[in-house]
Amino acid sequence: MTAPTQDDAAIPSAEGVPLTETPKSKQAAAQTNTLVAKLWNYCNVLRDNGMSTIEYVEQLSYLLFLKMVHEIENDAWDGRDLSGIVPKDYNWQSLASKRGAELEAHYRAILEHLGRKPHTTIGTIFADAQNRITKPALLEKLVVELIGREEWTVTGTDLKGDAYEGLLAKGASDTKTGAGQYFTPRALIDAMVDVTQPDPDDTITDPACGTGGFLIAAHTYITRHHIKDMDLEARKAYDSGRKIWGNELVTGTARLAAMNMLLHGIGKSDGPSLIDVSDALAEKPSGRHASLVLANPPFGRKSAITVIGQDGDLEKEDVQYDRDDFTATTTNKQLNFLQHIMSLTAVNGRAAVVLPDNVLFEGGAGEKVRRKLLDEFDLHTILRLPTGLFYAGGVKANVLFFDKKPPRADGKPHTIVTWVYDFRTGQHFTMKQRPLTRADLDDFVAKYKAGEPLTARVADEDDNGPWKSYTYEELTAREKVNLDITWMKDPALEDADSDLEPEVIAEEIVRDLQSALAEFTAIAKSLGADVDVPEAEEI
Repeated sequence: MTAPTQDDAAIPSAEGVPLTETPKSKQAAAQTNTLVAKLWNYCNVLRDNGMSTIEYVEQLSYLLFLKMVHEIENDAWDGRDLSGIVPKDYNWQSLASKRGAELEAHYRAILEHLGRKPHTTIGTIFADAQNRITKPALLEKLVVELIGREEWTVTGTDLKGDAYEGLLAKGASDTKTGAGQYFTPRALIDAMVDVTQPDPDDTITDPACGTGGFLIAAHTYITRHHIKDMDLEARKAYDSGRKIWGNELVTGTARLAAMNMLLHGIGKSDGPSLIDVSDALAEKPSGRHASLVLANPPFGRKSAITVIGQDGDLEKEDVQYDRDDFTATTTNKQLNFLQHIMSLTAVNGRAAVVLPDNVLFEGGAGEKVRRKLLDEFDLHTILRLPTGLFYAGGVKANVLFFDKKPPRADGKPHTIVTWVYDFRTGQHFTMKQRPLTRADLDDFVAKYKAGEPLTARVADEDDNGPWKSYTYEELTAREKVNLDITWMKDPALEDADSDLEPEVIAEEIVRDLQSALAEFTAIAKSLGADVDVPEAEEI
């Protein structure tokens, strides 16, 4: 693979904002999209064979992984040795040379053999893997005619923009099979990484990593911004994955993350798995904290698990975890993930976490957690996100940026001022007609002033502007320390001649109703009512 140049791909500027794509990079992107479309069309055949979206993405990923490994072995432009990722007797060439029943039998043997190495990356990828393509003719067509005839590692692009992640994104669009819950928009991930500015000294983790998007984006940022300052040994040490790891509860999703990371050159096939397939909330961090935590914990308020915190309040549930590092006891998954991330972050470390609105306004346990966040951490930035970014309908979310500080001798709070960027009011996105792009977040990234002290930030002159600051005293004076702050007026609601399409307006109304129902449900739950929000398709 040839080293990318400025003519080959979008190169970030010094501030981390991508520059304009070149014609060559656009051509490569178009080629990738064509490959994804071909691959996805074949999914219809597999779906007719009785598979769900998750299952056929998984099956295609096995084969696509083997083919990509074949393409990149011994051909890494940056000096990495990628040979031997898959043993010779079980690699793509050994599979593609066979036909019919023999091909199917060998494919089963490959899946079984590669899954025999527990706790390794390759073992995580193929753990309990089974061939669900039951017709040899279908498998042969896929191996020989579709995947085998294409070059999937497109020259001149890095792997994060290739067909593999395109396939994951396609799979995420099917919310009925739950695929969407593992997918965070790439534009949002890149903006979060750009402002947190990971560097080679960082230890980086995501306790709910899904398919590994945050971890890969952080690694890519370090490669692009710091590779010139790293000697070969430092690069090898970083690529080994010792400083990057994630947790994922769902085995099938963990395998996709392990594949994705290995294809991006993170970790080794026979080395320790960088994805821990476990419930991140089960145990408090023990000797392994991260200087940078990036996460989008799964949506959905209630868990079947109660995590018992310092307050000791007990709610009857199926499973209980004792976490004496937690301030509050709750079944709210996002509050528990936030408390876990607060423990997981190393002293003088930082975190950026996507969380739904209820975390910002819910009373009881929510208020306890928010007070601790303001007192013991520096909650310096909140990014209010619009609807239409996530596959879960009606979700209103935010990104909380905070730093962990050592205890102060004077007992004063660490948060002095919190800057809020309202990217929600007046913004209208949809998953298909108007998806979020990285350019949409350029203003936020610029006003964040990454790498500069908070005193360098300047509030918008316009009172209806999106960038505003609030002092610790102002925040704690709000009822229940409510951090769900809004002040802007939506021009589309005031302008009778709004040019929004009717379907966009209708979608906004539906999402607002779903969000309102979620908020009322949170209030009812805090008062002791036993109610849950119906799924979007039930409304």
